[in-house]
Amino acid sequence: MTSSSIDSAPDSAPAPGSGTFELGGTVTIPRLGFGAMQLPGRWSGPAGDTATAVAVARRAVELGARYIDTAAFYFSDTHRANDLLREALYPYPTDVTIATKVGPLRDETGEMYAEARPDQLRGEVERNLEDLGVDVLDLVHLRVGRLGSDAAESLGERFAVLAALREEGLIRQLGVSNVTAGQLAEARSIAPVAAVQNRFGVLDQADAALVDECADAGIAYMPFFALGGGHTDLGGENLRKVAERHGATAFQIAIAWGLARSPSIVQIPGTASLAHLEENMAAGRLILDEADMALLGRRE
Repeated sequence: MTSSSIDSAPDSAPAPGSGTFELGGTVTIPRLGFGAMQLPGRWSGPAGDTATAVAVARRAVELGARYIDTAAFYFSDTHRANDLLREALYPYPTDVTIATKVGPLRDETGEMYAEARPDQLRGEVERNLEDLGVDVLDLVHLRVGRLGSDAAESLGERFAVLAALREEGLIRQLGVSNVTAGQLAEARSIAPVAAVQNRFGVLDQADAALVDECADAGIAYMPFFALGGGHTDLGGENLRKVAERHGATAFQIAIAWGLARSPSIVQIPGTASLAHLEENMAAGRLILDEADMALLGRRE
């Protein structure tokens, strides 16, 4: 990471309710970050607006996001997330950690058609280095599976490639994504794992045991689809009740719930809207009490 010409805004401090996490035991990050997946536009839809996307990325940093999640396979017809981040933030602030993912191969039509073989992973890492304009990537997740996951799949050979690239100095820290507890254990037997990125949210809590395992091990847990991602309707009655109690939106409560659920959770909500970004980052100031958490922990 290099110093930036972007000045920190007065509101750039982490929101008091979000707290911080020691990523890999070496880097302190606020537990409310930013996901870049939506910056290029919809996954399989129209491209986004460049000026707006750049403004959103810059504003996220101004509002205190110091962890940004991206990937070279986040793109629309005409825009790529890594290119937009580089335009918005390069040279990057020294206190901003940018994490990326490798694994899925996505063609120009948007289809995830395969997973990178071990011999293809160096090329995927180098692609992210070039796109972002850096000499070393702060954190690289090995994303297992395409849209689904295979609990029986070994990730050892591929993760070992990333571990070797870490030893080579191209990667600072390693993570895994879309994994089971067994796959996490396999990865940890090869090299230290700083972060897990799996599907988890207030209305989608199937991965709860792994969340707790990560907390015990000092591993960051970064949920994807924490706000539903278009796959889970945030319309639960208990969620609505808590939102009304706090004068907040269901999306804000979903973010605040994750932060309260586990000290290892780092929320990375994504958006390409300035208004939605402001709403998401404001959720870090919400403090849920025991009654809220008990209500949100019930099956409806």
